[in-house]
Amino acid sequence: MSAALWPALLNGLTMGAIYALIALGLTLIYGVLHIINFAHGSLLMLAMYGVLLLFERTGTDPYLALIVMVPAMFVLGYGLQRFIIGPARHGRDENTILATLGISIVIENLAAWYFKSDTHQIATAYGDTMVDLAGALIALPRLLALAGAMVSCALLALFIRHSDTGRAIRAVAREPEGARAVGIDVAHVFAVSFGIGLACLGAAACFLLPAFYVSPMVGHSFVLLAFTVVVLGGMGSFTGSLVGGLLIGIVESLGGLLLGESLGQIGVFIVFVGVLLFRPTGLFGHHA
Repeated sequence: MSAALWPALLNGLTMGAIYALIALGLTLIYGVLHIINFAHGSLLMLAMYGVLLLFERTGTDPYLALIVMVPAMFVLGYGLQRFIIGPARHGRDENTILATLGISIVIENLAAWYFKSDTHQIATAYGDTMVDLAGALIALPRLLALAGAMVSCALLALFIRHSDTGRAIRAVAREPEGARAVGIDVAHVFAVSFGIGLACLGAAACFLLPAFYVSPMVGHSFVLLAFTVVVLGGMGSFTGSLVGGLLIGIVESLGGLLLGESLGQIGVFIVFVGVLLFRPTGLFGHHA
């Protein structure tokens, strides 16, 4: 068992970094727009199919697909918020829930119609390459996913903290009416924030697909854990999403090692309930 502990920990970190990246998109959208995007999983699935089609039609490597998928998902997110979700809200949160649920249903049904229910994978030349890390063999795509997801999280944090757009996003998140009073285009910032949230999904899809499969329902498993990460880390907390994602990935992997793969996620929800019992606002959340 001890010999398998280090590989399980590494595998947990790789998946945890992906969970964190997906959860960061949810966190940004919630923190700025104060809405929960119920289409997040379906949009991740859409991004994964985009990576698959780029590979099949043009031979684009999944990692090179970052230069296409990240801006493409940003544009999609900006358009969805600016022209569908925003106008449909009318000041009522339930309208937003219905709009994002409707988008999710449309995307999933279109994917099931076009791609059927089959699972698809990408076979790359390096897909079976193993790397020895201190005695643990880990697949190269998983190692690249860990590095890529962590770099993406760091770049997003730097962008939000130091860029003019990032400052505008933080201002709108804190006080939208005050931001509007000083000349910030709040509707534009809302759309940009939603776009960045979906750009995170575009990056996550590129890191996932060399080591994972895609099907019309694949987003459900990821978004369930991403929602868990967001609540566990603290609603609206970037640090909480990162730490929570890594923690969930490790717990899931170790749970699979100890209890079997089919029961691995039990540990995730035990930790989740335990944290919220003693800290209802999450690890890095704050009381309103």
